[in-house]
Amino acid sequence: MSETQRVTDAPLLSVRDLRTVFHTEREDIHAVDGVSFDIYEGESVGLVGESGSGKSVTARSILGLVDEPGHIEDGEIQFRGDNLVEDGWDAHRGDISIVFQDPSNALNPVYTVGNQIREALSIHQDLSGAAAREEAVDLLETVGIPDADRRVEEYPHELSGGMQQRAVIAIALACDPDVLVCDEPTTALDVTIQAQILDLLDDLRREEGLALLFITHDMGVIEEATDRVNVIYAGEVVEHASTETLFENPKHPYTQALLKSIPGRTDPGQELPTIPGEVPTPTEPATDCRFAPRCPKAFDACTQVHPEPIDIEETETEHEAACLLYPDDRPRQEAVELHQSKTEDDR
Repeated sequence: MSETQRVTDAPLLSVRDLRTVFHTEREDIHAVDGVSFDIYEGESVGLVGESGSGKSVTARSILGLVDEPGHIEDGEIQFRGDNLVEDGWDAHRGDISIVFQDPSNALNPVYTVGNQIREALSIHQDLSGAAAREEAVDLLETVGIPDADRRVEEYPHELSGGMQQRAVIAIALACDPDVLVCDEPTTALDVTIQAQILDLLDDLRREEGLALLFITHDMGVIEEATDRVNVIYAGEVVEHASTETLFENPKHPYTQALLKSIPGRTDPGQELPTIPGEVPTPTEPATDCRFAPRCPKAFDACTQVHPEPIDIEETETEHEAACLLYPDDRPRQEAVELHQSKTEDDR
């Protein structure tokens, strides 16, 4: 989808200032802390970050699947103009579907693949009997499972890992979704099967008009499978851009570090760079830069001022980075003061 189309069309799914908090006896964990992004019909959007950055909680929030002690505390999840946080998910169950990362856990081992697809067809498309079986076979063929008429009667353990993941995608498609959330869909698969699953999802996007949200820690998957990307760290989106722009011109130090850690992007014989330390568990609302303790470019203000998203004006496409280094055409103190004023305006 072109930048012009995104300006003129309304988003299919719009997440605004989403905040999901887990209240425990010891502390409150701000797992998703002000996340915002849009997804348009027929496009693929990535949400990428290390483990513990809030990716999967964001996905579960979008689907209304946050379990106790977690709660969506604030923000909006707009689907076709309806605010799901206020109105509830019942009217849109199936419109947003999910593919989980481990198919062996996603599939029920005591039911055939066909039974599990037919259950989704019964709930979301009111199909039963022979019509449901025929549609289940068609869905298995759609996701590239050979001899689907026989496979529909098999149990999950009779399928390979790649076939199991295709079956999980078929179950998700049985919900007749407009948005497919792919939560680490290739992590449990070998490299060859990963490529096949990514190709399948791209084919579905183009042929069925599906919008895709890829949740992953793998920058290689992001580069291969998405149009736009949001980099998330400790519950906050720290950079947003088209995938091409992000890989060619990353601005946030965290994004730069993620890209440097991809195998094949360093010179031969050079040690693969890593990011020291771990993603923190955010137990308070953000008042500073959460990446500062690990950032090679951090300065004093980073531990005192919360960075706000700043437009990177040197690019023609939408590109934002939440870092006190920007805007980089201003003196550093002036840039810091701009972030302070934006934080105060948001309160």
